[in-house]
Amino acid sequence: MSEAAPAKINLALHVTGQRGDGYHLLDSLVVFAQIGDTISAAPANVLSLRIDGPFADGLSITDNLVLDAARAFDAPDGAAITLTKRLPLASGIGGGSADAAATLRALSRLWDHPLPKGEAITTLGADVPVCLSQDLTRMSGIGDDLHRIGPPPPLHLLLVNPGVEVSTPAVFKALPQKSNPPMTDPMPHPWESGLWLDWLRAQRNDLQAPACEVAPVTSDVLDVIAAQTGCDLARMSGSGATCFGLFQTAAACAAAQAVIAARHPDWWCVATQAVT
Repeated sequence: MSEAAPAKINLALHVTGQRGDGYHLLDSLVVFAQIGDTISAAPANVLSLRIDGPFADGLSITDNLVLDAARAFDAPDGAAITLTKRLPLASGIGGGSADAAATLRALSRLWDHPLPKGEAITTLGADVPVCLSQDLTRMSGIGDDLHRIGPPPPLHLLLVNPGVEVSTPAVFKALPQKSNPPMTDPMPHPWESGLWLDWLRAQRNDLQAPACEVAPVTSDVLDVIAAQTGCDLARMSGSGATCFGLFQTAAACAAAQAVIAARHPDWWCVATQAVT
């Protein structure tokens, strides 16, 4: 069994409060990219994990969310799981959560077993539930209140990461105001491209400014993306440091990728599209 674990892009991310237990309340619009990791699972007598791919180094075999997801099933069987890691680590595009969600889907099929109960999934991480589907989704609360909107319109996405791992707790700690306005309502239908894009430009990522303080190179990435021909919007995803650009055409997105990759060969730079 093989399952894609696509990158999760926060097109907007508003921090609207903080609970007494420390969890932050969010209002975020999430889309998934065609680039991502892959989870493969095969029958086996015991549960095991192997990691390969360009970003395999630095990941633990034993302390890994993939194995935690496998053990979330009531009676896990054996399986030989392979994680092919193509997404940068600690990069704000939900790699670990997407891997866990893909593991749940793959093992549910392999073992012919229902997915674990909601609480068991949420325990794996606040972003795991949203990653179970690849629809355009509005997520609120701590990530547990999901409104599936459906397939997004064709979005040409340029993803750029400067090779800096950013600590999510450090970014939240640098956020001066924890209670900010949610996204504005009503949101135009995403297929009404002009209206929707205007609406999206008016939204925010409240973690962008503090992330630029924690990792100043993030500002450089945003400036470089925004300067490319055909870029409609440049914004950071999640808590960084991956930033994205929305481009008018696939050709413009590919051209921008070529320019940035040539100027910054040490940056991870990928032209992709949203999963539709």
